[in-house]
This record gives sequence, C-alpha cells and structure tokens, in this order.
Amino acid sequence: MAKHPESKPDYSLSRVVCRNRKARHDYELLEQLECGIALRGSEVKSIRNNKIAIEDAYVRVENGEIWLIGADIAEYPQATYLNHDPKRQRKLLMHRREMAKFARAADQKGLTLVPLDIHLTRGFVKVQVAIARGQKEYDKRDKIRKQVDQQEMRQAIRRSGR
Repeated sequence: MAKHPESKPDYSLSRVVCRNRKARHDYELLEQLECGIALRGSEVKSIRNNKIAIEDAYVRVENGEIWLIGADIAEYPQATYLNHDPKRQRKLLMHRREMAKFARAADQKGLTLVPLDIHLTRGFVKVQVAIARGQKEYDKRDKIRKQVDQQEMRQAIRRSGR
C-alpha cells in the first residue's frame, strides 16, 4: 500500500544501524552517552543503507575535541565526485560538560572510549559511546559462566513450574 505523497516519514522510532558486538564482550562498560556526529550528505545516505562498520573503530580526544576514528562508511554510489573518504575521522558532537567528563575519563589509566552502536533517532544519526575498562581473559570466562548458570536456573524454574 503506497503512502500519501504529502505524508512525512515516521522518525518517531529509533533504529540501530550498526552495533559493535565485540565491545560488550571485550570491555566492562562503566558509563554510556549518546552523541551526535558530524557527517557529509553521502555518508548519511550510506548509513541509512546500513553500509557502515564500527568493529575496529575507537574514540580519541584531541585538542579538546572528541573524534571517531576507524569507522568504515562505504562510499555512496550515486554521489559521484562529491563522495567522501570511507575511513576519515569524524567529529563527535556533545555538550562541553560531557566532553570534559569523557576527556578526564580517557586520561585515566586503563579506561578507554568505545563506540557501541550507531542509530537513527528522528532522522538524525547518533553514536552511543561508552567509557570502558578492558577485561582480562579470566573475567570474560567468569562472565560467560555466570550467564550459563543463570540460564540453567531459569530453565529449571520453568520446568518445575509446569
């Protein structure tokens, strides 16, 4: 069924475009923040087509500004000569207070800034960034063991309730 030509697109829902699944496994997430990102038009079109990867991306503080580095946004084929560099650094947009807080956290030993996901909210591209601490291998194994134990307990409770 076709939409009415004068109707506006529905931006009320948020849609996750890309998720960094390794981040939740490799890091202990301490605090999260949603921030904007400075993009070019062809980059936005590519993101809307799910042509983005942030698995190898990280966030760095340079000269009081916060940058997303290593995110791969594929070129948009219809942009011709106005296309963008797929691996360029992109500036993250946030309030000064938040920027200062994240800059202090990034300076602390053992803490890093990690992009968790990129999503569309009301038509705007947003990045979920977290202050994180790297996990040791034994911490990862303990976390997996706890998850398996909790899952087995839930299954046992479900079986006994029948």
